[in-house]
Amino acid sequence: MDDVEVIRTIERAPMRTVRTEDIGAIVTNTTRTIARLIRKGAVTKLAHGVYTVPPDGADARGWKPPLEAGALALATARFGPRAVVLMGAGAARHWHAIPRAIGITTIAVGERGIKPVELATGGRVHFVFRRIDEVDATLEQTVLGAALVTSPPQTLFDLLANRTVRAALGEGQHSEAVANLAARVTRAQFQRVLEQSSRVPPSARALLASLED
Repeated sequence: MDDVEVIRTIERAPMRTVRTEDIGAIVTNTTRTIARLIRKGAVTKLAHGVYTVPPDGADARGWKPPLEAGALALATARFGPRAVVLMGAGAARHWHAIPRAIGITTIAVGERGIKPVELATGGRVHFVFRRIDEVDATLEQTVLGAALVTSPPQTLFDLLANRTVRAALGEGQHSEAVANLAARVTRAQFQRVLEQSSRVPPSARALLASLED
């Protein structure tokens, strides 16, 4: 298989991203082929053994995906499409509730004990266990393809319920993100998320009372 065919194979993969073993069966020397394509600017390394092809013919030597898209692509390659969800601060970034990148993001997966990963393109990805079919999420477009992101009301709830996210953002940025999300969420939408949650923090109940129908 020549280089063009390898590139096309990666482009056709979910979120334009593959693991080394995904193309091992069609490439004689996977390591050498990937290294050559990286030098040519055709392929970007996301993490150890995980590679993507930039969209729109961009030169990979000067391109890198946003942290959230890169994290979703990495997780999709490892766990499969529609089996991962962007949540927490990353989802808030997707919904433009946080204007500045913070260097970390969180992906929900259906497995426990997954260690964080440092992306080669920058940023740290944390993985948390969730039953994916129970998460209020919506299919959204990223620069690398479609993936699940927690809905605005679910993202709002997660920001209020997760102390780690609050600490990572800082009080000022956390309050700004909560206010930005609350402005686009109705009382009924937020109430549905609370009803589906086993633990509801007092801050979420207080916010519910302030939301309009």
